[in-house]
Amino acid sequence: MATHGATITWQRGEEAFLDNRYSRAHLWRFDGGLEVPASSSPHVVRVPFSNPANVDPEEAYVAGLSSCHMLTFLNLAALRGFRIDSYADAAEGVMQKNADGKEWVATVTLKPHIVFSGPKAPDEAAVEALHHDAHANCFLANSVRSAIETQGSWTYRAAA
Repeated sequence: MATHGATITWQRGEEAFLDNRYSRAHLWRFDGGLEVPASSSPHVVRVPFSNPANVDPEEAYVAGLSSCHMLTFLNLAALRGFRIDSYADAAEGVMQKNADGKEWVATVTLKPHIVFSGPKAPDEAAVEALHHDAHANCFLANSVRSAIETQGSWTYRAAA
Protein backbone atom coordinates (compact mmCIF):
# COMPACT_ATOMS: atom_id res chain seq x y z
CA MET A 1 0.00 0.00 0.00
CA ALA A 2 1.08 3.58 -0.61
CA THR A 3 2.40 5.95 2.02
CA HIS A 4 1.57 9.64 1.74
CA GLY A 5 3.45 12.34 3.56
CA ALA A 6 3.79 16.03 4.08
CA THR A 7 6.37 18.09 5.93
CA ILE A 8 4.99 20.80 8.17
CA THR A 9 7.38 23.45 9.50
CA TRP A 10 6.94 26.34 11.93
CA GLN A 11 9.50 28.69 13.49
CA ARG A 12 9.00 30.80 16.62
CA GLY A 13 11.20 33.62 15.39
CA GLU A 14 11.54 36.48 17.89
CA GLU A 15 8.17 35.98 19.57
CA ALA A 16 8.08 35.17 23.30
CA PHE A 17 5.77 32.14 22.80
CA LEU A 18 4.99 31.52 26.49
CA ASP A 19 2.54 34.44 26.48
CA ASN A 20 0.57 32.59 23.73
CA ARG A 21 1.01 35.60 21.43
CA TYR A 22 2.84 33.96 18.54
CA SER A 23 2.12 33.47 14.87
CA ARG A 24 0.42 30.23 13.89
CA ALA A 25 1.56 30.69 10.27
CA HIS A 26 3.52 27.70 9.02
CA LEU A 27 4.39 25.88 5.81
CA TRP A 28 3.21 22.61 4.29
CA ARG A 29 5.63 20.92 1.88
CA PHE A 30 4.55 18.04 -0.32
CA ASP A 31 6.64 15.41 -2.06
CA GLY A 32 6.15 16.98 -5.49
CA GLY A 33 7.78 20.19 -4.29
CA LEU A 34 4.64 22.26 -3.72
CA GLU A 35 4.72 24.56 -0.72
CA VAL A 36 1.46 25.82 0.78
CA PRO A 37 1.31 28.62 3.34
CA ALA A 38 -0.85 27.42 6.22
CA SER A 39 -2.15 28.83 9.50
CA SER A 40 -4.71 28.25 12.18
CA SER A 41 -8.19 29.37 11.25
CA PRO A 42 -9.00 32.97 12.19
CA HIS A 43 -12.21 31.45 13.66
CA VAL A 44 -10.01 29.61 16.17
CA VAL A 45 -7.08 31.99 16.74
CA ARG A 46 -7.60 35.70 16.16
CA VAL A 47 -5.63 37.79 13.68
CA PRO A 48 -2.72 38.72 13.82
CA PHE A 49 -1.79 35.38 15.38
CA SER A 50 -3.41 33.52 12.47
CA ASN A 51 -3.16 34.47 8.81
CA PRO A 52 -6.54 34.33 7.03
CA ALA A 53 -4.79 34.36 3.63
CA ASN A 54 -3.24 30.96 4.38
CA VAL A 55 -4.95 27.58 4.21
CA ASP A 56 -6.13 26.33 7.58
CA PRO A 57 -6.47 22.64 8.55
CA GLU A 58 -10.26 22.75 8.53
CA GLU A 59 -10.32 24.17 4.98
CA ALA A 60 -7.77 21.58 3.88
CA TYR A 61 -9.90 18.81 5.38
CA VAL A 62 -12.97 19.96 3.43
CA ALA A 63 -10.94 20.44 0.25
CA GLY A 64 -9.38 17.00 0.59
CA LEU A 65 -12.77 15.31 0.97
CA SER A 66 -14.17 17.27 -1.98
CA SER A 67 -11.17 16.47 -4.15
CA CYS A 68 -11.28 12.77 -3.30
CA HIS A 69 -15.01 12.58 -4.07
CA MET A 70 -14.51 14.42 -7.37
CA LEU A 71 -11.62 12.23 -8.52
CA THR A 72 -13.56 9.07 -7.69
CA PHE A 73 -16.71 10.45 -9.37
CA LEU A 74 -14.79 11.34 -12.55
CA ASN A 75 -13.25 7.87 -12.73
CA LEU A 76 -16.59 6.13 -12.26
CA ALA A 77 -18.32 8.39 -14.79
CA ALA A 78 -15.68 7.60 -17.42
CA LEU A 79 -15.95 3.86 -16.71
CA ARG A 80 -19.75 4.07 -17.13
CA GLY A 81 -19.55 6.00 -20.40
CA PHE A 82 -20.57 9.46 -19.18
CA ARG A 83 -18.44 12.33 -20.47
CA ILE A 84 -17.92 15.22 -18.06
CA ASP A 85 -16.93 18.68 -19.30
CA SER A 86 -16.60 20.35 -15.91
CA TYR A 87 -16.98 19.74 -12.20
CA ALA A 88 -16.96 22.60 -9.68
CA ASP A 89 -17.67 22.13 -5.99
CA ALA A 90 -18.37 24.76 -3.32
CA ALA A 91 -17.90 22.37 -0.40
CA GLU A 92 -18.56 23.45 3.19
CA GLY A 93 -17.58 21.99 6.54
CA VAL A 94 -19.59 22.76 9.67
CA MET A 95 -17.98 22.76 13.11
CA GLN A 96 -20.00 21.57 16.09
CA LYS A 97 -19.34 20.55 19.66
CA ASN A 98 -19.48 16.87 20.50
CA ALA A 99 -20.93 15.36 23.69
CA ASP A 100 -17.68 16.21 25.52
CA GLY A 101 -17.87 19.85 24.40
CA LYS A 102 -14.98 19.48 21.94
CA GLU A 103 -15.23 21.04 18.50
CA TRP A 104 -15.05 18.88 15.42
CA VAL A 105 -16.01 19.04 11.75
CA ALA A 106 -19.34 17.29 12.12
CA THR A 107 -20.64 17.67 8.58
CA VAL A 108 -19.07 18.24 5.20
CA THR A 109 -21.50 19.13 2.44
CA LEU A 110 -20.33 18.74 -1.13
CA LYS A 111 -22.17 20.98 -3.60
CA PRO A 112 -20.79 20.07 -6.99
CA HIS A 113 -22.15 21.36 -10.26
CA ILE A 114 -21.29 18.90 -12.99
CA VAL A 115 -21.68 19.45 -16.74
CA PHE A 116 -22.07 16.31 -18.81
CA SER A 117 -22.01 16.07 -22.62
CA GLY A 118 -21.42 13.44 -25.26
CA PRO A 119 -23.50 10.63 -26.69
CA LYS A 120 -24.73 9.24 -23.35
CA ALA A 121 -26.92 11.51 -21.21
CA PRO A 122 -27.29 10.63 -17.53
CA ASP A 123 -30.58 10.69 -15.67
CA GLU A 124 -31.08 11.60 -12.01
CA ALA A 125 -30.71 7.97 -10.91
CA ALA A 126 -27.38 7.59 -12.75
CA VAL A 127 -25.96 10.78 -11.19
CA GLU A 128 -27.18 9.73 -7.74
CA ALA A 129 -25.55 6.31 -8.21
CA LEU A 130 -22.29 7.98 -9.26
CA HIS A 131 -22.31 10.12 -6.11
CA HIS A 132 -23.18 7.14 -3.91
CA ASP A 133 -20.45 4.96 -5.41
CA ALA A 134 -17.91 7.82 -5.34
CA HIS A 135 -18.60 8.29 -1.64
CA ALA A 136 -18.35 4.55 -0.98
CA ASN A 137 -15.02 4.31 -2.83
CA CYS A 138 -13.34 7.59 -1.80
CA PHE A 139 -10.30 6.77 0.33
CA LEU A 140 -10.78 9.81 2.54
CA ALA A 141 -14.52 9.33 3.03
CA ASN A 142 -13.70 5.83 4.25
CA SER A 143 -11.21 7.31 6.73
CA VAL A 144 -13.34 9.85 8.62
CA ARG A 145 -16.27 9.98 11.00
CA SER A 146 -17.74 13.29 9.79
CA ALA A 147 -21.03 13.04 7.96
CA ILE A 148 -20.48 13.76 4.27
CA GLU A 149 -23.48 14.87 2.22
CA THR A 150 -23.82 15.70 -1.46
CA GLN A 151 -26.22 18.43 -2.58
CA GLY A 152 -25.01 19.09 -6.08
CA SER A 153 -26.53 19.83 -9.44
CA TRP A 154 -25.79 18.72 -12.95
CA THR A 155 -26.66 19.59 -16.50
CA TYR A 156 -26.31 17.82 -19.80
CA ARG A 157 -25.22 19.64 -22.95
CA ALA A 158 -26.65 17.98 -26.02
CA ALA A 159 -24.58 18.16 -29.16
CA ALA A 160 -25.35 21.32 -31.13
